[in-house]
Amino acid sequence: MQNSEALALAAALLATAGDLTRRVNDGVVARGFEGRPAYGFAFTRLSRGAATVTDLAVHLGVTKQAASQLVDEIVRKGYAERRPHPEDARARLVVLTERGWACTRAAEEAIAEIVQEWAGVLGEREVGVLCEQLVRIAPYGPLRPSW
Repeated sequence: MQNSEALALAAALLATAGDLTRRVNDGVVARGFEGRPAYGFAFTRLSRGAATVTDLAVHLGVTKQAASQLVDEIVRKGYAERRPHPEDARARLVVLTERGWACTRAAEEAIAEIVQEWAGVLGEREVGVLCEQLVRIAPYGPLRPSW
């Protein structure tokens, strides 16, 4: 593969990721939720269970300070709440509230619509192949914002 082809592929993947992030956020907002894409990246971790601010910082690839500010925002907006940590009196756990779960479901609905559009362009089989190939080169890991 020539350098120009590699650059074109990288540009297409980055553009697709950026477009997907924007469209998911737009879909969430259209469903009545206020937020920004960073919330979704945090919700991805929180949907697997309670997390400390340090856990979120590691997941997001940001400082504890940045993660703490994000947690303050999502708590203030009613998407999450802080609870005592059962094993560490100094730590607090962050958990999604019912509003946070509803926002997560709204994101899932938006994603399903977007992927359905892709299937309309590529065909369902090709979308499945695309998914398999992308997972082979970038196995599932923490979903992180690209800031």
